Amino acid sequence: MSKAVVLLSGGLDSATVLYIAKKEGFRCHCLVFDYGQRHRREIESAKRVARSAGCTYKILKIKLPWRGSALLDKKIRIPTRELKNTRTQEPVPDTYVPARNIIFLSFALSYAEAIGAKAIYIGAHAQDYSGYPDCRPEFFRAFRNMARLGTKAGIENRSIRILAPLLRKNKAQIIRLGKRLGVPFELTWSCYRGGRSPCGVCDSCYYRAKGFKEAGHLDPL
Repeated sequence: MSKAVVLLSGGLDSATVLYIAKKEGFRCHCLVFDYGQRHRREIESAKRVARSAGCTYKILKIKLPWRGSALLDKKIRIPTRELKNTRTQEPVPDTYVPARNIIFLSFALSYAEAIGAKAIYIGAHAQDYSGYPDCRPEFFRAFRNMARLGTKAGIENRSIRILAPLLRKNKAQIIRLGKRLGVPFELTWSCYRGGRSPCGVCDSCYYRAKGFKEAGHLDPL
């Protein structure tokens, strides 16, 4: 059975991607990042999702001391839908973490090459295009080319596939797909804040709630 590295954040998108990779016949090795985010709730969710799927996982602790994001710096207010509606929308939201997907995919590429994995899965998707530059199709095309040119596997014509199967799907489509695959959405966490229950007002909560409603399913959280 071929190996795949799955970037697992604990959210519903990455959980769905993990189950896609399993369905496609890969033995999945989950990579979870502890990068100084506001809370550990999503990390605990990622661990529970990986265990539920019967997959191994590694927690990789890195530090981004320059911060530059509301997800890393508690002095920066996390945007809410109410706040967004009262000011001109910035082209890139405050929850953008500088070069995060470049950093995460680079670690995943190194891990994949080291263990002989044939693919890397990431849960980037259409709803993030407008805000996050590292969630666009052109970014992934460029990263795939870089990976081909900059790795031993690439120059030996054993390129590691970098797959973003949700890239052109919205939240409702992802939730419907996850339901069909048996994704344990009750174990996932989407809220940008920690706590016992989702805040319900941040962007991530908004899109999750909207997605479940449009998909015709009840959010277990």
